Amino acid sequence: MKVLVLGGVAAGTKAAAKLMREDRSCEVTVLTKGRDISYAGCGLPYYVGGVIQEKSGLIVNTPEKFAALTGAGVKTETEAVAVHPDRHAVEAKDLKTGEITEYGYDKLVIATGASPFVPPVQGLDLKNVFVMRTPDDAIGLREAVEAGEIKRAVVAGGGFIGLEVAENLAAKGVKTTVIDFAPHVLPNFLDPELSEFVENRMAEAGIMPMTGVSLEGVEGDGKVEKVLTSRRGMKADALVLAIGIRPNTGFLEGSGIEMFKGAILTDRYLRTNVPDVYAAGDCAMVTNRQTGKAAWSPMGSTANIAGRILARDIAGKEIAYPGVLGTGVARLPGGLNAGRTGLTETAARAEGYDVETVVTVVDDKAHYYPGAGSFIVKLTADKATRKLLGVQVLGAGAVDKITDIGVTAISLGATVDQLAVMDFAYAPPFSTAIHPFAHSVNILMNKLDGELETLTPAEFAAGAAEGYEIIDCAIEPSLPGKKYLNLTKVDGEVPGLGREDKLLLVCAKGKRAYLTQNRLKFYGYVNTRVLEGGTTFNEIEE
Repeated sequence: MKVLVLGGVAAGTKAAAKLMREDRSCEVTVLTKGRDISYAGCGLPYYVGGVIQEKSGLIVNTPEKFAALTGAGVKTETEAVAVHPDRHAVEAKDLKTGEITEYGYDKLVIATGASPFVPPVQGLDLKNVFVMRTPDDAIGLREAVEAGEIKRAVVAGGGFIGLEVAENLAAKGVKTTVIDFAPHVLPNFLDPELSEFVENRMAEAGIMPMTGVSLEGVEGDGKVEKVLTSRRGMKADALVLAIGIRPNTGFLEGSGIEMFKGAILTDRYLRTNVPDVYAAGDCAMVTNRQTGKAAWSPMGSTANIAGRILARDIAGKEIAYPGVLGTGVARLPGGLNAGRTGLTETAARAEGYDVETVVTVVDDKAHYYPGAGSFIVKLTADKATRKLLGVQVLGAGAVDKITDIGVTAISLGATVDQLAVMDFAYAPPFSTAIHPFAHSVNILMNKLDGELETLTPAEFAAGAAEGYEIIDCAIEPSLPGKKYLNLTKVDGEVPGLGREDKLLLVCAKGKRAYLTQNRLKFYGYVNTRVLEGGTTFNEIEE
């Protein structure tokens, strides 16, 4: 069987390598536009910051090594320009010579990836305008920084890549501003209140976020000197474009292959609507396993999983890909990590769920262990079934473990009641006796059961605390000008507080406020609310 693979980065090379392991008799050829294959696209920002020190660390495989390891052939600097399903052929251009060659196939895999979106604004031809898609992009930016050419930079785009580039530029001493047209950074990845928390941490770290701002151009004499935005111009020595990516599918025009907004539509077996043509990676759509709807998931993880399954399907195994949950994890500016899986509250409500949410601040390991910190966790669950729908987590520690537990739980349809009693690993250097994930689930269960009554951070920011008296419930007084209430002294009616009074209980994280609410309820106080996330997450005005 002759299999032609278009694209040599993640999905393409994974499909080729796995197919050769499944069926060594296959004749597999990879055509790729670039000079490199299997490069570490997700590692590019970390080369800019010097975390990855050597250029060679970005190249997972050379064409020669890949061919020797797998038995698949590789032709670099060869760009597919047309697909002819009627005769099972692809036309490809040799970028060195300009020669067009036709390649036949029995099965075709399209894994051509995506390219950075470059907006139609003036000045992008100036020196020190960068994108971040290939090793050459990262090498060029780092060389300019280390040559002393860049002291101030603007990163256009507040998604993963933009924030990772910003963090690494700042680590190299570059004064960095991030702009984004969306109301917040990490739009559609986190709910707004968590994105705002990220923005505040960015500002504290000296990386200024400017949201609700569009890029309007660049000015300079031969090189970047000013970046123009819809709000104001900013002096800068460089502009990094991380606005987004677009699938590399223009060459498929006239092929009959169905697409949505430029991304190839596939079924559960990664097949297109055209016989013998498959697609995977950033150029293709997959399925959201919660909603059943088509989803674009331009992630290295998705590309590798889909490429592997696709290869097994071509080999006759008929294995369905159940789809994605929107899972992601990233290291952000300000020493903060972020993770998410499943539906955010915003997305869950848009899908018609009646949800309950909670924002918790929980220890990430035993509080007495050196280096202990906190996770900020937001859980979203369906009220009717009590099934977990989504997890969002911020913290300096291993947010991926909270995220990955969420992946498992949502994939298996677990309820919060099942999750609360799971036998999670514990030792002081790693976790807490009640795992931070289970701790957060317990808090959500208390809320679902009516035992915990709260104001969420989003409700608090929207003014829902109007009419409430803020009561400081911390271990020691911490809110100037607010009445302080010591939990250990509450053993009946509290002088100065009426049982009908509307009281908003606030502590550092929310736990002590909950304990205070529990005791006050026993003594007849009927209008108390706990501020979720406490002063760790919320700003309390004096």
